[in-house]
Amino acid sequence: MTAASKLPEELKPVMRNGIPAFLVTCSASGVPNTTIISQAYWVDFQHVALSFQFFNKTVRNIRANPHASLCLADIEGYANWLLDIEYDHSETEGPVFDEMDMQIEAIASMVGMKGIFKLRAADIFRVRAVHKATGERIPLAEISEPAVTPSP
Repeated sequence: MTAASKLPEELKPVMRNGIPAFLVTCSASGVPNTTIISQAYWVDFQHVALSFQFFNKTVRNIRANPHASLCLADIEGYANWLLDIEYDHSETEGPVFDEMDMQIEAIASMVGMKGIFKLRAADIFRVRAVHKATGERIPLAEISEPAVTPSP
């Protein structure tokens, strides 16, 4: 994605589908860390917000090395989206934070953990590049099981 391009509109429903995202960060010395993020939020055509709840290693990594990768699952479109992102700033109040906080509470309520999940900040990232990986959908009925040979 160049400075003149923007996030594709088709990513909006992917960010709202309720499927957690995977975030990959690296420490200043290059040690990778992968974590599951409960919420990725569309801010505008060049920014996403990620829920900062309790991932101390991830936060340390982002502060030391602002570059990360975010993987979003598009279950309806049979695709994965990989976003190259760069940390910009954190928000602890305002419309983005308030909307994300409300959605976190809804998620927590649905899984019986109301009051446990607490949004500490909405971390805003600038999207540097977007990659879409699509796969062929193969219905389970078309997958044959391998033949099993009885053991002697």
